[in-house]
Amino acid sequence: MLDPELLERITARRAELDELEEQLAKQLTEVRTERDELAVAERVLERMTGQLADLTGHDRSGGLPHGGDDALVVPRERVLLDARLVVRDQHHRPSAHLPRCRRG
Repeated sequence: MLDPELLERITARRAELDELEEQLAKQLTEVRTERDELAVAERVLERMTGQLADLTGHDRSGGLPHGGDDALVVPRERVLLDARLVVRDQHHRPSAHLPRCRRG
């Protein structure tokens, strides 16, 4: 015959582990989402840096100019806002991650 106290302890522990599994799954999803957002933000920053270099006539490998007449000053908050909007838009458009079909 099964010991009711032992069976109750096993059931309680299983419930604890189920709850922990749910929490960890949620946390993993959040981590993956944030990592994806950072990857998108990094691509946006690289693109903006390239565009800025093209506009100012500076080579990307040489770094961006600091000050001077040909420097384009973009407030940091604006760059971060633009990157966040791109990240948000990427998440709301699932097809954005798929290659575009070219009709010829």
